[in-house]
Amino acid sequence: MSQPFLESLSHAARELLLAAARPVSFVKGSTLVRHGDAARGAFVLREGGAEARVPAPGGDCFVVARLGGGDIFGEMALVEAGTCTATVVATANVDGWFLAHEDFRAVVSQRHPAARELQHAVTRVLAGRLREVTGRMAEIASPEDRPARASPGPTLAGVGRTRRAAFDLAAFLPRLAFFDRFPPEEIDEVAAAARVLELPRGVMLHAPGGEADAVFLVVRGAVEIVRPVDGRERRVAVLGPGKPLGVMGVLLEEPHGSFAWAREASTLLEIPAGDFRALYFGDGATASRLRAAVQRSLLESLGRTNRSLTRLATHARLVARAREASQFEAAGAAQLWAASGEAAA
Repeated sequence: MSQPFLESLSHAARELLLAAARPVSFVKGSTLVRHGDAARGAFVLREGGAEARVPAPGGDCFVVARLGGGDIFGEMALVEAGTCTATVVATANVDGWFLAHEDFRAVVSQRHPAARELQHAVTRVLAGRLREVTGRMAEIASPEDRPARASPGPTLAGVGRTRRAAFDLAAFLPRLAFFDRFPPEEIDEVAAAARVLELPRGVMLHAPGGEADAVFLVVRGAVEIVRPVDGRERRVAVLGPGKPLGVMGVLLEEPHGSFAWAREASTLLEIPAGDFRALYFGDGATASRLRAAVQRSLLESLGRTNRSLTRLATHARLVARAREASQFEAAGAAQLWAASGEAAA
């Protein structure tokens, strides 16, 4: 069982969080948030218990999460506005705090180690949510699974690194979504730590179990992310310009859990793990913006996963596999959040 959110924070980070939050209390049976409501911030439970429930066919509901003292939910709304995908009901009297989106942004913009820790703690929670939902998804057979392709050998075999691209990289980078909200000098700071890779189609960037020794950012082209499932493979995502990969492996110092292949001729930035961690854990404005960009990319990954689960659930219902459809729907609803404009699961 993972460590409760509050217990994962140092005293200074916890005090910073609680100073920005407002106390809240709910009696047993009360609704903390309702399915379909706008998500405006996160709740942290001090004591008590709650369940996250989503509607099920026939008027029943799924319990997709149980929460206790020290737990957090709604953390995705600290990064971007969204919609609650579940109703959260107090199963005991609850005392805790509510941290609004705008108050969180103000806190983590401070140049203080506790602010950096708090921002990274939310990133860890988001990464845990993504790991949980992709794990649930992998447990369910999918008609989209396909025979696994043969490995071409060592990753990035024979690929050279340069400091310059074949086009005006400095003019191109500000157009990428990853660098949204970065001023030019901060983009330059990140780019200075990177090497340029020009990849032909079919090159493998990483494989399951391999060391996460760099973060990659797609500049041109596309990278396909594939997860092995019971001797077959399942496409997880196709990442185009402005999308990063390898971030959480580098930050958490964990091996890769998937394959990454150049889907077409592509240009990528490669930032060695140590250099990326130095940028990410820094105290300046660039570091804070980089941490926020990583959080937005995690939300995008959760959104892609949720759309995949919705598509699979719809297909299962069309072919009269109600139990399978319910499993996909429950896995998606466990995120408790959907991006603005997406239907609540």
